[in-house]
Amino acid sequence: MRTHVVHVHSSADTPPREEQLAWKIASVAADPAPLDLDAAAMAVNRIIDNAAVAIAAINRRPVACARAQALAHPREPGAAVFGLSPGAGVEAEWGAWANGTAVRELDFHDTFLAQDYAHPGDNIPPILAVAQQCRRDGAELLGAIVKAYEIQIALAKGICLHAHRIDHVAHLGPSAAAGIGALLGLDAHTIYQAVQHALHVSTATRQSRKGEISSWKAFAPAHAGKLAIEAVDRAMRGERAPSPIYEGEDGVVAWLLDGPDAAYEVSLPEPGEPRRAILESYTKAHSAEYQSQALIDLAFRLRARIPDWDAVESIVIHTSHHTHAVIGTGSGDPQKFDPRASRETLDHSAMYIFAVALHDGAWHHIASYAPERAQRPDTVRLWRKISTREDPEWTRRYHAADPAKRAFGARAEVIMADGSRIDDELAVADAHPAGAHPFVRADYIRKFEALTEGLITPAESRRFLDLAQCLPDVGVDDVCALSLESAPGALEAAVRDNRGIF
Repeated sequence: MRTHVVHVHSSADTPPREEQLAWKIASVAADPAPLDLDAAAMAVNRIIDNAAVAIAAINRRPVACARAQALAHPREPGAAVFGLSPGAGVEAEWGAWANGTAVRELDFHDTFLAQDYAHPGDNIPPILAVAQQCRRDGAELLGAIVKAYEIQIALAKGICLHAHRIDHVAHLGPSAAAGIGALLGLDAHTIYQAVQHALHVSTATRQSRKGEISSWKAFAPAHAGKLAIEAVDRAMRGERAPSPIYEGEDGVVAWLLDGPDAAYEVSLPEPGEPRRAILESYTKAHSAEYQSQALIDLAFRLRARIPDWDAVESIVIHTSHHTHAVIGTGSGDPQKFDPRASRETLDHSAMYIFAVALHDGAWHHIASYAPERAQRPDTVRLWRKISTREDPEWTRRYHAADPAKRAFGARAEVIMADGSRIDDELAVADAHPAGAHPFVRADYIRKFEALTEGLITPAESRRFLDLAQCLPDVGVDDVCALSLESAPGALEAAVRDNRGIF
């Protein structure tokens, strides 16, 4: 790996393009490094994972909305849309829009946490859509996905966005553009222009994840993926982008991040070095924001030690700054205690999630967020007794340089009415690579089968799983078939509607 220092330059002192971060990203994408077999196998796992959570969300309103918009843009050959026949192709950017929204809706796919947050599986829908429309084979698809993960994870390690209230999709635009460029075999100059364009148009504020969180949380990465496709298309036509997008005196670092005196360090692979960053990322066993995954497992373990819920005086969750500030009481969001809050808000409330996991000893992507569940009086009482507190040691562990030592958990302190205390802690979720039960291929398949049961036929399930697991060796026709058609009667809305413009 080589560490690149990124800082602001005046227009009179613009660095050569070869010294700019966007060029270095493009060089990683254009480099014909061999595909690492372990990384390719993990990419297959994440394709299965994405499909599972997309189908589980297939009838939710935001997903149906995105699908209806996509259906207004048919194309043959085009990109397949989850839930529809693979033959019902749409324009690639709209396929990415529909499928990206479906993948993100339940907050149930993979994650990476470092200086910033990332759901690197969000790279898969735009790359897959372009692979289907542009007729690329399985090995090309996997290689592009692995490179996109490499870039987004490097950016998340090196550049903090959330401190400036910039949404993490600002790292997704460049990684998706680079992955698409790699898929199409484009040269570094073309990818460089696409990366800059994608970053320029995909920066947005974190208000999409603050206060009363709306359905835009699901659409946001799909939008970045759609913009990345358009950026690559424009660059392929010879058009240029705002440059240098990171280092310019009116660029992202100077005005959206740490300012003209900032210096960031981003580590990227050397030419020919295997791309293995995907192996540092992790998926979810529970449908909730990742920083609550360990909290849910901790609650399952702790609940048997609490004899009387009404005798609980208070619960304090000692955790990292990130967890406290994003999903805890450090956010200052009263909506995180509102029983009538949106699902998107509840899945970003550590206090709600911990209360329900304590009471139920289980977590379900639908039932755990149902209005009747959120408004249950005993849960509301317990919920409002829970708070979070930042602990510097948990913050240090969150940022540990060694991936095996990073911790995204907490210590829970339960104070009973009689003054007694019950304590327990968990560093990482059970499904994390360093957890008690790390996810392997069989777990991804079980998750897929559980989430898609009744929504696709058993034959469709077997077809997709068999195809996905053979991806390194399949041709373009099989990549075009890498989608899932709903079982008869399972898809509630499979047509365009006339409520909007499209």
